[in-house]
Amino acid sequence: MSTTTDNTTQHPGTALITGASSGIGAVYADRLARRGYDLILVARNRERLDTLASRLTDATGRSIEVVAADLGKREDVRRIEEILRTDSSITLLVNNAGIGGAAPLLQSDADQMEAMIDLNVTALTRLTYAVAPKFVARGAGAIVNIASIVAVAPEVLNGVYGGTKAFVLAFSQSLHHELGAKGVRVQAVLPGATRTEFWDVAGHPVDNLPQEIVMSAGDLVDAALAGFDQGELATVPSLPELADWTAFESARAALGPNLSRSKPAARYGV
Repeated sequence: MSTTTDNTTQHPGTALITGASSGIGAVYADRLARRGYDLILVARNRERLDTLASRLTDATGRSIEVVAADLGKREDVRRIEEILRTDSSITLLVNNAGIGGAAPLLQSDADQMEAMIDLNVTALTRLTYAVAPKFVARGAGAIVNIASIVAVAPEVLNGVYGGTKAFVLAFSQSLHHELGAKGVRVQAVLPGATRTEFWDVAGHPVDNLPQEIVMSAGDLVDAALAGFDQGELATVPSLPELADWTAFESARAALGPNLSRSKPAARYGV
């Protein structure tokens, strides 16, 4: 039996992937093209995008458009928002673009932290807002947001980075709550340490990490897509037991009835 992509099946539409020139984003481009998606690849490095697009077009025959854009710049975010609003072929948004940091808070530059928030939070939010109404109107579409394990373990790396990824997780959970019944799929992916350029940019080379905790980008994306296929809202590719995440979410949900009450808890003696 052939294992090649069957392009005679129903076309799944176009996936727009941010941060697509390397690492996790480039692997998503490869895997989604092989699933039959046409692609719009967004990143700063046009040369890398062109090289990737050429390779994937030759390998899969899919239509691939590249858009050079720096999502840390408001005018470039606006350009991608316009594509998301007006291109009716887009059925999937992969919000992958982001930057990180490993330095302690007090050793970090405030301007760099603000730039991190602009990319990891503001750009991701604006792109989601640009495409979500179209998906709701159609009653179909999917949004994949790349978060991080630091969303639930903020002590691991830089605190602002952890805060931005906690936002991505909470935002994804809220999107699912509001849009899930309207036909919009939402998934948050929480990678652990992954072998990408992230670590060099963060000033902490990946080869300095214990290699038993480092996953390849290929394995990460393959697991994330398997989680997507299984209907997961939150996918932690390295977590051995789903029951552990279920217990975490159950504990969070159990807080709900007592998070807002008319009187302080008795233990405060107020």
